Amino acid sequence: MSEQPVIAAARTSVRPQLILGRVEWGTLGLILGCYAAWGASLVWLPLLSFWVAVPVLACLITLQSSLSHEALHGHPFPLRVLNEALMFLPLNLAIPYGRFRDTHLAHHHDERLTDPYDDPESNFLDPARWRRLGRIMRAVFWLNNTLLGRMLLGPVLGQIRFMADDWRLIRHGDEAVLRDWLLHLLGAGLTLWLVAQSALPFWAYLLAAYLGLAILKIRTFLEHRAHLDPAARTVIIERGGVLGFLFLNNNLHVVHHCHPGVPWHDLPKLYQTRRQQFLERNHGYVYPSYGTVFRSYALRAKDPVAHPIWSQPK
Repeated sequence: MSEQPVIAAARTSVRPQLILGRVEWGTLGLILGCYAAWGASLVWLPLLSFWVAVPVLACLITLQSSLSHEALHGHPFPLRVLNEALMFLPLNLAIPYGRFRDTHLAHHHDERLTDPYDDPESNFLDPARWRRLGRIMRAVFWLNNTLLGRMLLGPVLGQIRFMADDWRLIRHGDEAVLRDWLLHLLGAGLTLWLVAQSALPFWAYLLAAYLGLAILKIRTFLEHRAHLDPAARTVIIERGGVLGFLFLNNNLHVVHHCHPGVPWHDLPKLYQTRRQQFLERNHGYVYPSYGTVFRSYALRAKDPVAHPIWSQPK
């Protein structure tokens, strides 16, 4: 399914009855349910225990991040402005929705996947940059290439890189990036104000937000590999389990890259009906479950830090 109908619908005037006819009610219900559960957890769980509230909030923050991914791909409404309004509260506090939207859509060019410069979501470094790093930073990046290291260090390393790149764009006069950050600060301020109305201390919410980002790093850890064939760079985790729900079936990631307009709830059926085609496309880059991934890479790096097949364009 192409993104073009979604984008076209977002740029044209659509009658209200047509909008309602195209609403994905399941996705809308999940978004509203996520916010309701977040609010209830913020109010009631701290009265029980901070250590119950933090992991529950972290899971809801992860889910909302996955729902933001659905929104930027045109769900649940055919109008972009409605989807973006639903994502105004940045529960993870870290990533402006507008910047996530723009960088993620840029990431969807398969021929750029894993490129240290052209793929905004790549975890590989330019080999020349890797050679210039000192021992301490090499050790940090090596640890970041293990799964537990990615969960521990990945959120802060990714945030530093992300904000440094955006600050450079703002300094060079990119008004769209500045606008996205200002809107983000407004939404983050409202999120923190809501936290302040609860019994949960700020440190506990910040811990939950970081943990939510750490859970997302499980999904992105081996989502894409370096491979000469762009079609073979994207993974399949066949049994997602609880994590598969929190990631809204993006464990079936090659299916999403092939059909970015297909909503999360249709990905499993699409995979099952065309499983062999998808596995042939990605050259068998598949794992049976996230349990297998943890057992294989919890304390072992899957990939080198320096991109193994990248060379600087001439």
